[in-house]
Amino acid sequence: MVQKAKILLVDDRPENLLALEAILSALDQTLVRASSGEEALKALLTDDFAVILLDVQMPGMDGFETAAHIKRRERTRDIPIIFLTAINHGPHHTFRGYAAGAVDYISKPFDPWVLRAKVSVFVELYMKNCQLREQAALLRLQLEGGAHGGAAKESAGLLAELSARLAAVEEQAEALSKQLDDDSADAAAVATAAHLERKLTGLRRALDALEPGTGGAPTLPSQN
Repeated sequence: MVQKAKILLVDDRPENLLALEAILSALDQTLVRASSGEEALKALLTDDFAVILLDVQMPGMDGFETAAHIKRRERTRDIPIIFLTAINHGPHHTFRGYAAGAVDYISKPFDPWVLRAKVSVFVELYMKNCQLREQAALLRLQLEGGAHGGAAKESAGLLAELSARLAAVEEQAEALSKQLDDDSADAAAVATAAHLERKLTGLRRALDALEPGTGGAPTLPSQN
């Protein structure tokens, strides 16, 4: 069973959270509410999220300050943030959003279809990264089994399974990259997809190095 991605919705107004849930429900992912920056930071302590939709205008800790805290934490600094604001203060205000680490900055009222499409891209990238981590975990198990003299037949079977799973992820990642190119997607989404492809290439090389006759244990690609 494929685990659903979590999307964090941060807004101090319940009616805005309800509207976001209605727009994003079609993605069939887990939507998590936070009514303040403090509540959002608390949720981020324990759960992993594919993307954060963050309201700029909030009492107390506003969206910019909340984003700054998110980007300072090693656990959360790579989570994409989409800023939502009801007020357009011009280019300077928008620049402040990007400077705070946002991958996108959307003014209300926004087009529901556009917002859903943007969020879906980051959800898909997140799911691919999760699959990649699973492949790396299986690969480590294979390496540990070989280091302790595990049966060659079992190792060969696991290696074949890893290769097949990785091939499926590679195919999906390639299709996603083409989709991003065709749709002229955000630069941040394209960069994230490219980073994913580099990690996939590193994992493929590690698997190839395990093939009989190649010798030596490969170095696994970084999961950061």
